[in-house]
Amino acid sequence: MTDSPPWADLFGHPKPYPEQADGINAAIDAAEDGGFLALEGACGTGKTMLALTAGLDRVRDPASDFERVFVLTSVKQQLRQFETDLRAINDNLPEDYDPVSGLTLVGKADVCPYARENRGGIDRENVYERCEGLRERTRNLVGDGGATTTSNLVSEARSQQVGLLDSGSGSSDASGPSDGEQGDTPAADYLTVDGEPTPYRPDTEEYDGTEFCPFYAGFLDDLPEDGDPAEAVPFDATELGHVDADELVRLAAGHGSCPHSIMGALVSEVEVVIGNYYHAFDPVTTGTFTGALLDDSTFVVCDEAHMLEPRVRDLVSDAVADASLRDAENELTRVVQPLSFESAGAESDDAALVRGELEDADVTIEEIEAVREFYADLRGELDRLDDDEIPLRDPEEPGEDEITAWADREGYGERVWARAERVGAVVERVLDSLEDEDKQRAAPGVGRTLNAWYREGHTDFFRAIELERTFDETEPPDSWRRAYNARLALHNCLPSEPIGDRLASFGGGVLMSATLEPMDLFREVTGLDHLAERDRPVVERTYGLSFPEENRASLAVDAPKFTHQNRSVPGEENPTRLAHLDATAAVARREGNVLVGTPNYAEATWMAEALADRLDKPVLLDKSSGDRETESLKDDFFAGDGKVLVTSLRGTLTEGVDYRGDRLAAAVVCGVPIINTAQPRTRAVIAAYDRRFESGFETALTVPAVRKARQAVGRVIRGPDERGVRVLLDARYARDSWNGVREYLPEHEREEFQPVSPDMVEVALDRFESQLSAARETR
Repeated sequence: MTDSPPWADLFGHPKPYPEQADGINAAIDAAEDGGFLALEGACGTGKTMLALTAGLDRVRDPASDFERVFVLTSVKQQLRQFETDLRAINDNLPEDYDPVSGLTLVGKADVCPYARENRGGIDRENVYERCEGLRERTRNLVGDGGATTTSNLVSEARSQQVGLLDSGSGSSDASGPSDGEQGDTPAADYLTVDGEPTPYRPDTEEYDGTEFCPFYAGFLDDLPEDGDPAEAVPFDATELGHVDADELVRLAAGHGSCPHSIMGALVSEVEVVIGNYYHAFDPVTTGTFTGALLDDSTFVVCDEAHMLEPRVRDLVSDAVADASLRDAENELTRVVQPLSFESAGAESDDAALVRGELEDADVTIEEIEAVREFYADLRGELDRLDDDEIPLRDPEEPGEDEITAWADREGYGERVWARAERVGAVVERVLDSLEDEDKQRAAPGVGRTLNAWYREGHTDFFRAIELERTFDETEPPDSWRRAYNARLALHNCLPSEPIGDRLASFGGGVLMSATLEPMDLFREVTGLDHLAERDRPVVERTYGLSFPEENRASLAVDAPKFTHQNRSVPGEENPTRLAHLDATAAVARREGNVLVGTPNYAEATWMAEALADRLDKPVLLDKSSGDRETESLKDDFFAGDGKVLVTSLRGTLTEGVDYRGDRLAAAVVCGVPIINTAQPRTRAVIAAYDRRFESGFETALTVPAVRKARQAVGRVIRGPDERGVRVLLDARYARDSWNGVREYLPEHEREEFQPVSPDMVEVALDRFESQLSAARETR
């Protein structure tokens, strides 16, 4: 590259788009001053490579203090894209460059050898409880006063295979490590993970009657005396490039070490860490796993940043279920029991253990009994339930909630609320020592949530009782608990402060999405403005589609507003529904795959059924379902001739899905997908935003809804040779009005999405197809 910029060797493709080059330079300049780039770039801009290149330039610069790039994304497919682009960077590095080391963070269920193979009584459902129990018992076996050492545990586990080989026992069709031919002796029954052998048997091991995890024992055995976990990694990550979950399991489990522990040891050692929002914003995850990344040596990349506010709002909110209160009450009872049962003048071993743990934690038995009584009475207070969501104060007026007021009247003051968290922690330690059972304890989480309930304010936080349908046959037939589980929910209405505080902990970075505009609102709700006030610059860039405009038709159809009031219930025939159905059918009957997005799944069902009656091509309906069903539906949509896929704009098929090439010919957005405003929690969020930003409804609901719509139509054009139709179907997109949303489209989209009347949709489509045909003939 002539006059190549310093970062050119780290860019994974032959030449950047002009927007990529500008964005990389902007991100680097901002990070040098401890700042951030807020980047909106249309699909196909190359944002992933842009962010990685800018971050790695800072990491590889000897004069820079940055040590790593930390990628956060809320969409699994985008995570895969970062992995792909990082591999492209490594594949195209100059020969004298060391490979860029990287690691993808995943959950225990994805890397536990037993859970992946459903062996040892461990599966994806119970892996967290079983793992913690096995780790605890393994540590107890080898800790101070333990019965053995890690070396003995590992030798014992490995010797089981030797014994099997020597005795000729084992499975004849299994494979595993072997030093040579065994003649007629069948191979030992090794645990294999994805076809790769490990040094251990398929089930967990026991030592003197105590079950332990040999993989975790192997990790502990590899730890040096100074406790530096990086020294226990059995491979050189700096030589491997990017290590994904499958590679991590192969390398760690094959060596005989715990893949999840190895992942934790590598977190601060590699140059690129790829994870999700939990890894930066969930208090539990950052406190136990990723805390080492939260400093100014980290260049952070927040992908799909238009989802940052709602996702973090959920992460910094909390809830405690009635069933958890019951379980926590029982756990506190089991801690108290050894002290109640001890005979006069004699103390049992269990009682001595309880007293010792309480003394170490500075918790009294009286405090445990007080918290237990509080939980029991709190469950009694929940018996007044009679609705799906019960606000505990007026959602639109800050004030003390009814549960806090009730507790105060009953004499449960600050001492009980504030000590609940510490009591929960000591209860967990006691029960883990007393009971040989792999179980996640309820008391710590209940205590933590109730402590926050009392501690947090009543202006930015909203408290409610929520009901979830269930069936518990252990409850009396006339009890609401037989049909429902209640939750005490603590909602953070304004997450801008925790978002801004977390971003401030990083040295700089990029927040990016295809739909960040309006930038001033995005900066407000994510706390970026607060960073700018602290002399940490926030730079903005907005890049529209740079691909040929003649390859796309962009229509803002002036159809009746698809509001709940205008359209009424699904199935009712009226002018609003008919206008939207006619326009959608006009697009859907054209050649190729067509994606149709509606405000919710009920409307999607109506639209799919109505289109099926009008069209000759297949119509697929997306329903609220799991990942497996969604992937299957996508495969059906992409296979064969053109189809129509109808979904909710609040689902997973309108964001983060790669409809590259000819996978998508058109996308139609019906209406503005504003969420239901009747819920008390939603009203509380609007009121909180009104107080902070003076535009609560628009900031909290309208702008995010427009971003959802823009995400959907953004699926169509993702490359310079792609062609397609993008339709925003609702008068609110087409013209200004009291509830119009056209002002929330960025300027370049307002210029492209010219208003058309419903009766001109067919004409516009015919003109576009004629232009494409003429262009093909001239080539």
